[in-house]
Amino acid sequence: MRLSRYFLPVLKETPSEAQIVSHRMMLRAGMIKQSAAGIYSWLPLGFKVLRKLENIVHEEQMRAGHIPMLMPTMQSADLWRESGRYDAYGEEMLRIKDRHDRDMLFTPTAEELITDIFRANVSSYKDLPLTMYQIQWKFRDEIRPRFGVMRGREFYMKDGYNFDLTKEDALHAYNRHLVSYLRTYERMGLQAIPMRADGGPIGGDYTHEFLVLAETGESEVFYDSAVTDLTFGDREIDYDSVEQCQAVLEEFTSRYARTDETHDEELFNQIPEERRRVARGIEVGQIFYFGTKYSEPLNAVVQGPDGKQTPVHMGSHGIGVSRLLGAIIEASHDENGIIWPEGVTPFHCGIVNLKQGDEAADAACEQIEAALTAVGLEPLYDDRKERAGGKFATMDLIGLPWRITVGPRGLKNGVVELTSRKTGESVEMSPEEAVKKVAEIYAPHRGGGAVHPEPMANRSFHTWV
Repeated sequence: MRLSRYFLPVLKETPSEAQIVSHRMMLRAGMIKQSAAGIYSWLPLGFKVLRKLENIVHEEQMRAGHIPMLMPTMQSADLWRESGRYDAYGEEMLRIKDRHDRDMLFTPTAEELITDIFRANVSSYKDLPLTMYQIQWKFRDEIRPRFGVMRGREFYMKDGYNFDLTKEDALHAYNRHLVSYLRTYERMGLQAIPMRADGGPIGGDYTHEFLVLAETGESEVFYDSAVTDLTFGDREIDYDSVEQCQAVLEEFTSRYARTDETHDEELFNQIPEERRRVARGIEVGQIFYFGTKYSEPLNAVVQGPDGKQTPVHMGSHGIGVSRLLGAIIEASHDENGIIWPEGVTPFHCGIVNLKQGDEAADAACEQIEAALTAVGLEPLYDDRKERAGGKFATMDLIGLPWRITVGPRGLKNGVVELTSRKTGESVEMSPEEAVKKVAEIYAPHRGGGAVHPEPMANRSFHTWV
């Protein structure tokens, strides 16, 4: 992609309504534009990151054996009356009447709808276990939407639902989701700590929220600092193994970590004082087991192995996909802009031409662009006739992890400059070595497969200098 042809409406000044870092930087970097209070248009750069996050969620859900589907954003109120939640949910639910005066609602969550789908199609325990999920837009009519995509009214969310014959089976599904979420967040460059939480309007006695520590978090959290030393890493887990999934749950939840709703001061004080932490956290996901709360009133039953009809045990599991953009920025930025982790960056590498119009510099940038594309990477080439300082400022603001800078002086010596956005360190190397290095960096982020720079082998660079 050439920046001269891309739609990237960056702002020099911070809009007055932006109160937190992620909101300021998403507006300034041309990622979003407010349409109404708490509702945003996702501009090309923001939409590109949103899709990266969505793909990671899909990959990890399917790795865990969960089945993707899609449900509507509009639901009939009749199902919610059947479960008893229509009047209980509160004013956050956007209630609508259609032209036939039927009560409808804009989906805040989909437990009733998925249970209706299940009860219409599944009648035997032989079809269990079953977990289905979707990634779909939701709406909650927040009384005071703020902080950009962190607390908007319309948001993009993964919501999954498991159906199991017994409580033990459903708790295995709970543990399986916890494992898949740990993998998901680490792939995004985040440390999301599972914390014991409150069930809220969804309900359930077993629930954990996943929180990213950040000063601007809306939740107060209490935890043992030892939890921040835990990483899932590249370990392989058999999702069908009850023992393996249970072991991961115990490893990541045995140390004290709770939100303010479930905080227990007496238990907290049992932690060695030097490890007690009180901080703020951003919720990026939550998992629930709620048993037969929905299956009983909605008559979602199956015939068990004993021939008797039994209500299924259920759980639901959410990830705030659009909210994750704000959380990543809150956790990874500096005064100059965003610093995207390699796994979610909108473009893998920026190419800055210090002297657009110079024959050698133009040719070198075009060949680097082609070489990166040939190894399956997406570069963003700043080919605008702008000052170098302005180009660097744009690259810093939008946060691409790596930048290759090309100028006539360096080309005379056969080198370009490769710069890390995270550390600010720059190294001079040949154009082919820069491409090879970037390809190697991204190899672990491309589904585990290697990125091979062989297409570079037959390219000639002597014409660049």
